[in-house]
Amino acid sequence: MDNRLPTEFDVVVIGTGLPESILAAACSRSGQRVLHLDSRSYYGGNWASFSFSGLLSWLKEYQQNSDIGEESTAAWQDMIHETEEGITLRKKDETIQHTEVFCYASQDMDGNIEETDDLQKNPSWVASSTLIKPLDSACLSEEMHSLYVSSNEVPAKGTPENNGEVTDIAETLVKEEYCGYKTYKHRVSDGAKDEIKPILEDNSDPPKRNRITYSQIVEEGRRFNIDLVSKLLYSQGLLIDLLIKSNVSRYAEFKNVTRILAFREGKVEQVPCSRADVFNSKELTMVEKRMLMKFLTFCLDYEQHPDEYQAFTQCSFSEYLKTKKLTPSLQHFVLHSIAMMSESSCTTIEGLKATKNFLQCLGKFGNTPFLFPLYGQGEIPQCFCRMCAVFGGIYCLRHKVQCLVVDKESGRCKAIIDHLGQRINAKYFIVEDSYLSEETCSNVQYEQISRAVLITDQSILKTDSDQQISILIVPPVEPGACAVRVTELCSSTMTCMKDTCLVHLTCSSSKTAREDLESVVKKLFTPYAETEIDKEELAKPRLLWALYFNMRDSSGVSRSSYNGLPSNVYVCTGPDCGLGNEHAVKQAETLFKEIFPSEEFCPPPPNPEDVFFDGDDKQPEPLGANTIIIAQLESSEGSKNLESSEKHLQN
Repeated sequence: MDNRLPTEFDVVVIGTGLPESILAAACSRSGQRVLHLDSRSYYGGNWASFSFSGLLSWLKEYQQNSDIGEESTAAWQDMIHETEEGITLRKKDETIQHTEVFCYASQDMDGNIEETDDLQKNPSWVASSTLIKPLDSACLSEEMHSLYVSSNEVPAKGTPENNGEVTDIAETLVKEEYCGYKTYKHRVSDGAKDEIKPILEDNSDPPKRNRITYSQIVEEGRRFNIDLVSKLLYSQGLLIDLLIKSNVSRYAEFKNVTRILAFREGKVEQVPCSRADVFNSKELTMVEKRMLMKFLTFCLDYEQHPDEYQAFTQCSFSEYLKTKKLTPSLQHFVLHSIAMMSESSCTTIEGLKATKNFLQCLGKFGNTPFLFPLYGQGEIPQCFCRMCAVFGGIYCLRHKVQCLVVDKESGRCKAIIDHLGQRINAKYFIVEDSYLSEETCSNVQYEQISRAVLITDQSILKTDSDQQISILIVPPVEPGACAVRVTELCSSTMTCMKDTCLVHLTCSSSKTAREDLESVVKKLFTPYAETEIDKEELAKPRLLWALYFNMRDSSGVSRSSYNGLPSNVYVCTGPDCGLGNEHAVKQAETLFKEIFPSEEFCPPPPNPEDVFFDGDDKQPEPLGANTIIIAQLESSEGSKNLESSEKHLQN
């Protein structure tokens, strides 16, 4: 198979994260010839989602990153002319650090797995956990192979059902040893796949929870996706507006976040958001309900009443709330669950603005301001990649770029040289930050994000329905520390197996992820144990599996911090620590306007009547401003009208 690409493009995009994918789609939509490359085997970069076995493969890549020798690549130095110079790109991704995996679930099933002797007998956090080295697993999904996508090919949707192969984890019995502990994986025969169900305990005794084993998680892992980043979409946020405007929303489905929770005095409770919630709440007195409604009504148009807050602009939002005669519980709800700010870092103006934004997003698609994409956040970059491909963009994964070729006289980048030694010319180059070399980033000061991904056996706040999507802010214990954002997802989001929950924890890093987040994990969960534990611990969800890692946050880095970047090379940053995707969308739009100031950013799709195809017998009328020529575009794509967003945003 010939892996060589065309050599002339208008825009080359390196990296398939969210801002790069939005930019690629916008450039392709405006008629530019786009080449979109990624050295990884999957879409999304640090915005990606994986099946469970795919996540273990991803972990292994980072664990072995420092051990992998340099791959043989074609020498690029001989392809640089005397009037040119090369800027090398980084060969290894170093944005993930301090990965730690713990398995608390029972390892045995059907006698095919040997259960460890000590692990399930001691419920302590140290003894009951098994630190698992990521195992050798097969490549990710079929779409996570090198692709060459032209205008009549689009990236396959990254749902777990697309995984055609069985990973090594499910194929072989693997024995791993770490610090004296033994971890076993086993193969489940194909005939038994659909027969595996959670084993229910005898109902004659007091109700007991379903027994979830690690083997079940591995077996069912191909049916769900796990995100690397924990994000939600504001129902009136920039990303939702862009999805609707560009009609990219047709490639994805969403569910409402059903609950906003609060952690106060050691307990988790639901926060009333809407007017109906406030007046139906049994946690608030009638006086508190009136006080809360009065304050929230003020926040909706606080700009019209500057006298109410001008004297407190230099104060923190928490200090301002104390002056509004709100009870301590109401202050806690507003600060941590509505404004979702920390006590020390949030000013009065920031708090009022965040509260207003929260309230404005209520009621558009549900009872909370947030939406979550089915199969995870990693679907969103792929949706924009599809749009880019529909309008002629070319995609190639597992395609490494060795260097940028810069003209010495003009100082502009002229081309890239890939790992095959092919020189590809373009006018503009968009590069994800993680690809830039240490020399280019020598003056950059990065922040870090602490992340934890947990699989638990029940929700942190049980209700009649087990299909709840919740967000919780856990305030810091020590002054000056960061609050921890907790997002809990149910199985209907296609992010975890039935009878389990997937929990994401996120905060700004001060130490390693485990050191930053383990105290919160202990407050909310108890490790899985076969032995009896006290009633207080029994009431908590049981922790089945946990992953901790630190992720680089480059969102605050300015262009001037990079050394020697040509003027036509633009840098996109990775995920930030915020809840929404506003930073990525703003960055993509800003860079697009810098590159093509006269073009509209991701305009609505063309009217199907204005689209004609090469080879049509009928002579087309003169081209209008909205007429698009699309060669070899499938009629099913060209005939779709702009559908209302509500059709795709499920309740």
